[in-house]
Amino acid sequence: MKWLPLLLVATPVLAQEPAVPQFRAEPAAVAHRFSGEWTFMVGGGVAAFDCSGDGKPELVMAGGTAPAALFRNDSTEGALRFTPIPAGVEMTDVAGAYALDIDADAVTDLVLLRVGENVVLRGLGNCRFERANEAWGLQGGDAWTTAFAATWEAGAPWPTLAFGNYINRAEEAFPWGSCTENWLLRPDGRRFAAPIPLTPSYCALSMLFTDWNRSGQPALRVSNDREYYKGGQEQLWHVAPATPPRLYSEAEGWQRLRIWGMGIAGADLDGDRYPEYFLTSMADNKLQHLKAPGPGALPQYDDTAWARGVTAHRPYTGGDPRPSTAWHPAFADVNNDGFTDLFVAKGNVWEMPDFAEQDPNNLLLQGADGTFTEAGDRAGVASGLQARGAAVVDLNADGRLDLVVVNRNGPAEIWRNAGPGGHWVAIDPLQEGAPNRNAINGWVELRAAGRVQRQEVTVGGGHAGGTFAPLHFGLGAANQAEARVIWPDGTEGPWQPVPVDTVTQIRR
Repeated sequence: MKWLPLLLVATPVLAQEPAVPQFRAEPAAVAHRFSGEWTFMVGGGVAAFDCSGDGKPELVMAGGTAPAALFRNDSTEGALRFTPIPAGVEMTDVAGAYALDIDADAVTDLVLLRVGENVVLRGLGNCRFERANEAWGLQGGDAWTTAFAATWEAGAPWPTLAFGNYINRAEEAFPWGSCTENWLLRPDGRRFAAPIPLTPSYCALSMLFTDWNRSGQPALRVSNDREYYKGGQEQLWHVAPATPPRLYSEAEGWQRLRIWGMGIAGADLDGDRYPEYFLTSMADNKLQHLKAPGPGALPQYDDTAWARGVTAHRPYTGGDPRPSTAWHPAFADVNNDGFTDLFVAKGNVWEMPDFAEQDPNNLLLQGADGTFTEAGDRAGVASGLQARGAAVVDLNADGRLDLVVVNRNGPAEIWRNAGPGGHWVAIDPLQEGAPNRNAINGWVELRAAGRVQRQEVTVGGGHAGGTFAPLHFGLGAANQAEARVIWPDGTEGPWQPVPVDTVTQIRR
């Protein structure tokens, strides 16, 4: 008798591929262009936040040489629609926009990053804004500003703001080595003090205050463009209350890293309580994992992009074999299966011949084994335009995350998420009466189906824009969930049941 080998027994069971969401392009949803040449080869951000009070986020888009614009959200579950309205944001030379509540009056404010003077706009309600530089003592400067982040230092009545600046515009013919100083603006009561230079500065394109080691003290990550600095690198700054900012040193474990740093996104992907960081670049994207997480951790990271399938270094469709150029990254669960996915906006800088001209956006879906699968073409978001800023946010309050992309010298694009997807929960943490009303740099934890998901509440990162909205968690098939907030001062709120398929506000 001839025995057959036990191939069926030895063959491993393949992990189920993540469900691919179907995005529907809605070209009539919004009409806007981010235009410009040299000084607007970078930037092109979008801020997504609700200023009308209906639970659906409005959009403020940078315009470059065209005016910035605010678009009121008139979407329904069946279609996405945005109407431009006069709001006080209509100025030229805007490269980016971020939303936050500076004065804790429950009305969202705006910071506009410009080639020229940066402008802070006080929210008046009903999507109207007024200039507040003079009233709030904010010195807007006259630089080429390309990055922003905000946090609240312990005991401070107002936020601390970080502005990242690019090259010296006066040296356009020979820009190499001409990076200008970044600034840290701390509050002086209910105004801002004079800027503190963050020296050395290396042409920042993204900044993020983040509690990387879960110490309760956020640090400032800065991602820098190696194209123009000399002797520079990526940076991590100590920013402790009443203490001058200082860089983490090699003696403290900081590892030198040089990339064409364009965007930062953070997420706890593996459930170890410590965030991973995706850093976009030109053909050299990084996914950083803390080598030795735990109390006393050093800022030393392994690059796990290859192992987890998120190198995203070349176009995956379209036939262009040249390397990719990545800009805005965003971690978000786009198929509501309980595993965080990754969207990356892509686009050539400016007819650079060594890099792909047709460079589709990435939609990388995470599976239960922690690896990612490219699905941008199958999901319908593989645009070949020159993408810059982006937002992954629920635009029509149907529980599915949609996509917004601002393109350089091309029309902005919006895609509606038509599913499929599982259950979901969105959490809006609130410290009523506190200066840091929205719990920036706190953490939200959600427990369901035997797993805990975590998200840090941040203002900054991405590329020249960000989302200021409740934190979205996918649940998959689970129909029960608990959540808690770890507030910015480290106080752990209690676990409490939260309803599924809705937005829940958790008050301190």
